[in-house]
Parts: sequence; structure tokens; C-alpha cells
Amino acid sequence: MNTHGSENTVAISPDGPASNLTEEEASRYDRQMRLWGLEAQQRMRNATILVIRLQGTATEAIKNMVLAGIGKLIIVDSEEVTEEDLGAGFLFRDEDVGQKRLEAAKSRIESLNPLVTVETITTPSVLQGDAFDALVKTVDLVCATDWDRDGLIRINEVCRRYKKPFYAGGTYGLLGYIFCDLLDHNYIAPDRSATKEAPKGMKKTAVYSPLCDAIRHQWGGLTKRQTKEVNPAVVFTVLAIWQYQSIHSGNLPDSENQAAELESIANSLISEANVHKQVLVSAPLEVIKSMSSTATHEFSPVCAIVGGMLAQDILKALAAREPPIANFFVFDGNTGGGTVIRMNMP
Repeated sequence: MNTHGSENTVAISPDGPASNLTEEEASRYDRQMRLWGLEAQQRMRNATILVIRLQGTATEAIKNMVLAGIGKLIIVDSEEVTEEDLGAGFLFRDEDVGQKRLEAAKSRIESLNPLVTVETITTPSVLQGDAFDALVKTVDLVCATDWDRDGLIRINEVCRRYKKPFYAGGTYGLLGYIFCDLLDHNYIAPDRSATKEAPKGMKKTAVYSPLCDAIRHQWGGLTKRQTKEVNPAVVFTVLAIWQYQSIHSGNLPDSENQAAELESIANSLISEANVHKQVLVSAPLEVIKSMSSTATHEFSPVCAIVGGMLAQDILKALAAREPPIANFFVFDGNTGGGTVIRMNMP
């Protein structure tokens, strides 16, 4: 994958050596190429994607990206399969408990689509210092899942240094989120005002913000109706969990005994962000209590929805055919609803 000019966007040279699809690829991807076109498929086929951590959200995202025909997938995870992983990770079996996650899952990921190259890395040191910089340089997009906020900010900073698009996603019990920083992203948007003879699409650019800026978003510019539409209670519960992790060395709350602290953090963040007071003054106590005892747990349906949306948006960014998420998505498993809020984007 080649990046052209000074615009920090994913772009493929269609006349590169990997631009011509084989007969097997053309047959396998025929249906989706009818949907998004040959050039978009070539972009995906030439892309190398780095996924950090293989839990429930990543499992679903990886399945969809591999089936769609990305070129190469690099997965970094050093942990072993636990009994808890069996509930949300369909790549794992009972007999895998105690094995390295990647050792157990690699062949199953490859079997989803033999045309995709799968590389696994089980050494955690690759995510640190010069080794991580070197790894990021070799890929086209980075996706970190179920990671703590401070770690996500650090990964995002490295991605920006080398002009690589960045995604983050994860779940906390019944809540889930996706964040993306696509730098300056060019895409084709439908031109609804065009005549029948004119081109159906128009080129647009979206300018994204890094995570460290997005979380400082001020809500004062939103009306009461706009504030209600983006479900701020869920947004600030996720942000409060991140802050809790930062205070507690990356650990999540795991019992209702932590509810008071989590509530205090959430309410402080709500106040600092200047949220419309007729919509939300304090975090709903029932949500806070629920998160205090369930944040460490993965629920398969929530992972499937968040992971599926994460993969869909990554593919959308690679294809450059439609506007991706801008730039923070939250999912509420209590209601089955998801919303997108534009956080500190120009």
C-alpha cells in the first residue's frame, strides 16, 4: 500500500504489482466487488493490518476482515486462553485453555480465507519502544482492542508519527465503543444533488483528531436534542472506566464496592465537559453499579456487534468509498442502540 503526497490517507496504486486479482480472488470476492468495486477490493487486498490483543471484539473483527480479503493480518497477543475466553471467542475450544491464544487460533483464522496471510507475534516486548515503531512502519493500519486508555493514547501517538490510521474498540460488559483516528482521510461520498448524467460520487476529506484530544471534547455547543441523541450517559461511563483504569494501574472495576469511585469519576468528567444540564447532570447510578461488577466480563452478542462494526468501518476506511465513523461510537447493550459522537474534530 502506498501513501501519496502529504495527505495522510490510505491510497493504493492500481498499477502496482499486486493490482491484478487472480481468478480465485475474483471468484471468491465477486459478490463484494459488485458492491464496492474492483479498486476498493485491490486496496483491501494490498493492505496489511495490525491487530493488538485477541479477545472477543478482535475475534469478530478479524473474522470479517479476513473474509473480506485483506492482504495480510498481523496479530500481537502474549496471553493464554482462559475459561472466560471460551464464552466470547469462537476461535477457542475447551482443550485450548492454557495454550497461547495465538497458537490456538492461528490455523482457524487461516481456514476462514486461505488467500489471507496471517502472522502472529506472542512476545509482548514488540509493543514497546523501537520495536513497536519498527512494526508500525510495516503496516497500513493499526487496530488495538480491549486496551486501556493510556496505552491507546501511546499507540495512537506512534501511529500518528508514521501517518498510519488507528482504530480502537472494546467492550465492558453490556457497553462497547469504537474510536478512530484516520488523520486526513479522503473518501468518495455520494453526491445526492448530481444529475443523472453527472458522476454519482464526490471526493471529500475528513480531518480526524488523536485520542488524547478527543477525550477532552467540550459538549457546550450541542443543543438539548443533539445531546440526548448521542447517549452521553454511555459515553461518560466508558470515559470513566478509562479514567478508573488509569488510576488503578490498568485494572478494571470488578465489584459494586468500586461503584462510588466510578460514579465520582463519571460525574467529574460530565461537569468538566460542560454537558447540557437538562440532559445529564450525573451518571445514572444503575449503569454505574452494573459496570462496577460487569466491566471485566465479555458478552458474546456485544462483542459480535462491536467487533462487526469495527471491521466494517476498517474496511470502509480502506476502500475509501464512504465516510467512516467520525470519530467515537458507543453501543448500549441494555437498549441495543448505538450512537456516534464527533469528539474534538475540526
